[in-house]
Amino acid sequence: MTSGIVLDIKEFTVHDGPGVRTTVFLKGCPLACMWCHNPESQSIQPQIIRSPSGERLAGQEYEAAELATLLNQQAALLRANEGGITLSGGEPLFQAGFVAEVIDHLEKGTHVLLDTCGHASRADFQLVLARSNLIYYDLKLIDRKAHLHYTGVDNDLILGNLEVLGESGRPFVIRVPMVPGVTDTDENLAGIASLVENMPALVEVDLLPYNRAAGAKYRYAGMEFKPDYDETQPLNFNTKIFEQAGLKVKRV
Repeated sequence: MTSGIVLDIKEFTVHDGPGVRTTVFLKGCPLACMWCHNPESQSIQPQIIRSPSGERLAGQEYEAAELATLLNQQAALLRANEGGITLSGGEPLFQAGFVAEVIDHLEKGTHVLLDTCGHASRADFQLVLARSNLIYYDLKLIDRKAHLHYTGVDNDLILGNLEVLGESGRPFVIRVPMVPGVTDTDENLAGIASLVENMPALVEVDLLPYNRAAGAKYRYAGMEFKPDYDETQPLNFNTKIFEQAGLKVKRV
């Protein structure tokens, strides 16, 4: 029996995929994005978060069947509202074996959405991809050097798994976190559009607004928020770049 570490479980969410959903946030992520708005999700280890409202433990261990049993309690209600289960993070592929086993224990017919940055081995990606109905795939930066600088890792695995995703035929949504002066440049957005414009299973491109309140969470997790970009810049939501490539795009 496989066990894993879960950061949080949120029921009746309506912004994490189609319909009404239960979202499971897995702990642990191979990236350390400068703009990460959930810094307590980066380490896979449970940790104490100290804030003005008191202390709490971020991270709880579950057996795969145990977590699935909990999720299955809402299965009928979620199906009735055209929803399902969303697996997010952190990065769910950081615990790919656990996630796959959880999915295998879900009630038959449960809609599964994988929300991933794609930074995982091809084997781990395919393991969970085969069990998912819809993929939310984050693309941050096309330039390899910039990706390494702002996230702590290069984008080789991410772009490789995007190719696997495109060839799989599985429906997917590209999600771009808009970071002022970093990911929202015309050059970066055009690079993303060029990369995905000929992938027939692409549903749409979502542009996600920057969270300017994220920095306050770092000190509660005993971490330091150190962006080297100007947070006060207005965001460049240039949707025309995607529209001209024949892609459906929306600001979330």
